[in-house]
Amino acid sequence: MNENTPIDERLWKIAQKHLGYSDDELKQFRENPRNADVLARSAELKNKIIVLEVVESHGCNSRHRVGDKIHLDGAGNLLTELCPKRVCTYALNSAAMMVFAANEMIYAGVDPNQIRFRRASCFDVGLQCGGWGRIVLELHVEDRDSAAAAADQRA
Repeated sequence: MNENTPIDERLWKIAQKHLGYSDDELKQFRENPRNADVLARSAELKNKIIVLEVVESHGCNSRHRVGDKIHLDGAGNLLTELCPKRVCTYALNSAAMMVFAANEMIYAGVDPNQIRFRRASCFDVGLQCGGWGRIVLELHVEDRDSAAAAADQRA
């Protein structure tokens, strides 16, 4: 897909309603050709789940453990029903750029699991450096159906 991809008028109206745009704002939104390309990939993005898995943990005040998974939809919104009861905002802050990179790769038609640097840690430096603890998160992207099936198995 590219910036010349024609978009069904219904998709523009769905975006307008979702974003709460007036007709004038929708006109301005449509004037940016990038937005047509992004909307053309919206179904693909909607079918993705971004997973941040705890791969290292020691001394975490939020009690994240190795194997915990934080799930986000393809647009980067927390799927709280699939997340641990407590989610550390500081760890999420550190992972935000990886989530953004995954979004961009999907928009570009590239497999987001090809991200080369897919790990981030919370900004707590750990006990040895004067902090309390530290976790490391690793990002991968799944199809929504497989993530939902995994969640059903946990229930």
